[in-house]
Amino acid sequence: MSTQQLPVVVIGAGPVGLAAAAHLVGRGIEPLVLEAGSRAGAAVREWSHVRLFSTWGEVVDPAAEKLLAPTGWTRPDPATYPSGGDWTERYLQPLADALGDRVRTGATVTGVSRAGRDRIVDADREQQPFVVHVEYADGREERIHARAVIDASGTWATAGPAGGSGLPALGEKAAADRITYRVPDLKDPAVRARYAGKRTAVIGSGASAFTALAYLAELAESEGGTGTHAVWILRRGISGSTFGGGTADQLPARGALGLAAKAAVDKGHADAVTGFRTEAFGRDGDGRLVLVGEDGHRLDPVDEVIVLTGFRPDLSFLDELRLSLDERLQAPVELAPLIDPNQHSCGTVYPHGHRELSHPEQGVYLVGMKSYGRAPTFLAMTGYEQVRSVAAAIVGDTESADRVELTLPETGVCGGAGLFDTPDAQQTEGGGCCAAPEPQLVTLVAPAAVGTAAEEAPAAEEAPAGGCCGS
Repeated sequence: MSTQQLPVVVIGAGPVGLAAAAHLVGRGIEPLVLEAGSRAGAAVREWSHVRLFSTWGEVVDPAAEKLLAPTGWTRPDPATYPSGGDWTERYLQPLADALGDRVRTGATVTGVSRAGRDRIVDADREQQPFVVHVEYADGREERIHARAVIDASGTWATAGPAGGSGLPALGEKAAADRITYRVPDLKDPAVRARYAGKRTAVIGSGASAFTALAYLAELAESEGGTGTHAVWILRRGISGSTFGGGTADQLPARGALGLAAKAAVDKGHADAVTGFRTEAFGRDGDGRLVLVGEDGHRLDPVDEVIVLTGFRPDLSFLDELRLSLDERLQAPVELAPLIDPNQHSCGTVYPHGHRELSHPEQGVYLVGMKSYGRAPTFLAMTGYEQVRSVAAAIVGDTESADRVELTLPETGVCGGAGLFDTPDAQQTEGGGCCAAPEPQLVTLVAPAAVGTAAEEAPAAEEAPAGGCCGS
């Protein structure tokens, strides 16, 4: 069998991985999607209770919609905002079902290389197919040959640590029973009981930290939540931008989240500790956690810690490939300057394609959140444009691959609601930021029904809080 007759292996059955498969099918190329989780969209399911900051119209890929159409699938109202659960059940799972046996779940990729060529060997390297090592949930192992590899595995599985140096703080692993690295789902009674009446440290300054502070403030004001208090730990000082732009923010979701965090502090439900970089975790005589800073300063004991310091890519299984990654962001070198969170929000990232995503190892592409490395400014629409271009490049349609087919408004397309209810009467069909209502504080009310213990989408601690980053 020639290399061209082999499938393209797509790693990850999340939104971008499934979209990549749809584009490949549309190009007449057989994809094989390998998903480590037991179901498609496994990572999104872990934050199923959180609402996206993008509308349905911005999170459905055109090629995927075309593949779904013959199945009788009905597209949700494009101007409304799905939760993570909505996204998986109403779009991702139907798309995976439409792809059929092209999607394998419980399949963990443990290594990717060139057949018969390790990282060092040059001879005939580009003529060799890729070889993908897979371990299945039942313990079986398999080697799969591929003509190209698209890594859409994301960054959800590798959360940043509490340590200010980027490494785990001393004692952090030993304190794992009191630490979570996701925004807890306080709609779940068991999770709610863990934080009710407790003193909780929240480490982080992005959208996820805002969300956690708002949730804890709501809990403090609810029945049974008396005594709930947050200690917000920031590595930087408080400035005019700490809480985002508020009502002046061009990303309404981001502004609303910032206002919620500010309200938590103003109402006394949270205290802010600034300029604190966690060096170690200790315990007091009652077993409560004591955070120690790099300067030796010790904070008052807390019962729980929520660490929200961003995410990072797992590159370990790509170690035999020749990748060219930015030394700071761990993103492709051509893409890194376009997504630097110090310079860009999600709306100012220029749409890009296969050229910015290419590596010295021809035929391998990191896409979606994985392509952004440690940058938090990712949009689903940007990922869909990436895989459209990559699929065209793989089939040899350079003209289409080089053409930009996505235009983002400078303010982004992130007019979503996040924690907040969407006033239907004020929404327009476009759903963009400019048409969205001004951010406003809304009382958070947890439903009586038992929810799923899930977490929120990622947002980086050291980056501007971009509401779109979870989509």
